Amino acid sequence: MARWENGPGILHGADTDIPVEIAASYRARSRGLLGRDGIEGALLLTPASGVHTFRMRFALDIAYLKRDFTVLAVHTMPPGRLGLPRPRARHVLEAEAGAMARWGLRPGLRLSVTPANPR
Repeated sequence: MARWENGPGILHGADTDIPVEIAASYRARSRGLLGRDGIEGALLLTPASGVHTFRMRFALDIAYLKRDFTVLAVHTMPPGRLGLPRPRARHVLEAEAGAMARWGLRPGLRLSVTPANPR
């Protein structure tokens, strides 16, 4: 996909298909998961190479993805932390802590995203 748009989608390639919310605009990426008590599925920040959990209400699993959606690393971040930008990361996937282990996300896994409303 050459140009990403905000909206729902499905993440493929893990042990199960995962509902994903795509945050492609500056405004959507800046808001992220702030003010939420949780998320069903995951949030894809694109483009992004680092995140923070300041003012978050819950711990997050963070997956750093290369341009081709290969998982570079998966980390759990408690609220109030700053994640340094990850070299080679083009996208960041956020979910509630523990979700990525349940989904089988691990470094080296190649994922794909299908927007719910493709043009």
